[in-house]
Amino acid sequence: MPDALRHATLRQLQIFLAAAEHSSFGRAAEVLHLTQPAVSMQMAQLAESVGIALFERRGRKLALTHAGETLVPYVERVAQTLREAGEALDDLQGLRHGKLRIAVVSTTRYFAPRLIAQFRQEHPQIEMEVSIAGRDNVIAQIESNHADLAIMGRPPTHLPIVAEVFAKHPHGVIAPPDHPLAGKKRVTPSRIGAEPFIARETGSGTRHAMEQYFAEHALNPPIVQEMPSNESIKQAVMAGMGLAFISLHTVNLEHRTGNLVLLDLRGLPVMRNWYVLHRASKSLSPAATAFRMFMHAEAPGYMKTLLPK
Repeated sequence: MPDALRHATLRQLQIFLAAAEHSSFGRAAEVLHLTQPAVSMQMAQLAESVGIALFERRGRKLALTHAGETLVPYVERVAQTLREAGEALDDLQGLRHGKLRIAVVSTTRYFAPRLIAQFRQEHPQIEMEVSIAGRDNVIAQIESNHADLAIMGRPPTHLPIVAEVFAKHPHGVIAPPDHPLAGKKRVTPSRIGAEPFIARETGSGTRHAMEQYFAEHALNPPIVQEMPSNESIKQAVMAGMGLAFISLHTVNLEHRTGNLVLLDLRGLPVMRNWYVLHRASKSLSPAATAFRMFMHAEAPGYMKTLLPK
């Protein structure tokens, strides 16, 4: 492979990554502000250097060959290393600009945008790219180096990572205000053993916390509906479809307006943590380091204001 790539240029590798990401030479040309013939020519030259086809047509779609799929992670590392080198050189010159890519799980939409906006105001010279996605997608972005940092409630265990707690993350059970247990004190968990529950999707951090609480109290309530959105879950509970185990950072508004209540069950709230994390092998840029320090300093106080009173 070293001989095969000896004559490849950095520009060709950049174009290769764009074409692989978008499965299209035309889209890669748009993103990189090139013409499609220029992209096609560069990819033909790269394939000639490698000695094997990197893309193939499958119907109307462009797809990576096995060789192309093999090459992608290596080219991603090259791109990441060059970006980190540039940021390190900027830092030596006393600069604090650069690009920061953050991936956050969907539950953080109740606090992350506000904090990120505040960070932008304090560091307007830093270009930021923010992705809000499901837990598996966020982990994939960290694993592939598409994200510099991630914010989530349950770090992955299969990756060598550095995960730092920046705030507590309480969970509880919500109900409509006319529920028979609303307003009751220190309710025994067995009282909800037969109640229908609306739950987050399997694999989510909230679902994992719920299942642990149920297991600790020998509960097996029926799951009548799975939903990938906290907003959908809250609407379903307000409509009387059932109870829900949910992050308390998501229900402040509905609790304050009286549309939802928190059940006072023994063992609640379940206290988890919010983490900011990155791959252990990753050298953090000055921008990433600044954001990590910002989260430790600013997030805990702000997030306390989001909790139901």
